[in-house]
Amino acid sequence: MGLTIGVDIGGTKIAAGVVDEDGTILDTCQVPTPPTPEGVVEAIAHAVRTVGSDSAAEAVGIGAAGYVDDKRATVLFAPNIDWRREALKDKVEQRVGMPVVVENDANAAAWGEYRFGAGAGHDDVICVTLGTGIGGGIIMGGRLYRGRFGVAGEFGHVRVVPDGLLCGCGSQGCWEQYASGRALVRYARQRATATPEAAEVLLGLGDGTAEGIQGKHVSAAARRGDKVAVDSFRELARWAGAGLADLASLFDPSAFIVGGGVSDEGDLVLDPVRKSFRRWLVGARYRPHAQVLAAQLGNRAGLVGAADLARQG
Repeated sequence: MGLTIGVDIGGTKIAAGVVDEDGTILDTCQVPTPPTPEGVVEAIAHAVRTVGSDSAAEAVGIGAAGYVDDKRATVLFAPNIDWRREALKDKVEQRVGMPVVVENDANAAAWGEYRFGAGAGHDDVICVTLGTGIGGGIIMGGRLYRGRFGVAGEFGHVRVVPDGLLCGCGSQGCWEQYASGRALVRYARQRATATPEAAEVLLGLGDGTAEGIQGKHVSAAARRGDKVAVDSFRELARWAGAGLADLASLFDPSAFIVGGGVSDEGDLVLDPVRKSFRRWLVGARYRPHAQVLAAQLGNRAGLVGAADLARQG
């Protein structure tokens, strides 16, 4: 199969693109994400028809945030769109007249990085996205591992602190409460409240209050050496690296690929993550260490990966 179309459904926009066999995006378009489930389906179809009108695309891959069934057809549950057992594959196929594959968005991004990004030379990789929450994808033996029911790789909701912080999923102590962008902001606000004199730069980037601190402020302040911002990144990295060490015990990959908005800060995040990973890796002195690599495709990974998964059939 030659050209395919990838779709990445975001909270505010839906991106679609025509992708060739080398993972190159040939044409793209974006449309706003509507507020209703049926509106989202119509917007997906509109975006696909727009980019596909002048191409010979043969199939569509859709990356959706949520649980996707083992047949890659139905979104069982989506946290940000009111989809419950949504037959997305059938609905979009009826509208665009092409075969459709639906995949979890983190799985699609993981596949994109494996095929065309940081995963080059590796057949066993774990992808972890550190964004507002934490997403993940598992590639074992060159294949995307989805689990029996299609919902494997939800690393963000592994409990790392029994009876810990309440998570949006309803559980307590989930990993994403300690190693995500949301956690980074919480650390910074707590530290700025406790020691405002050490957060002069950080507070100056916002409205002067701890409550006004946002993720972009923490990143900018850390690059300028603000102690509170740097320490907040280190705390996030400590939890992130410890989580990777646990995943190494489960999967023994040759590499971890770390993506998401938090990882955009490069070595400011990844160096302390690597240090924490080595610290908490069981038997670290006596076993090979997986590489901890930065994702390369950025926000293109999900679209490219979804398109390639559609090509795989």
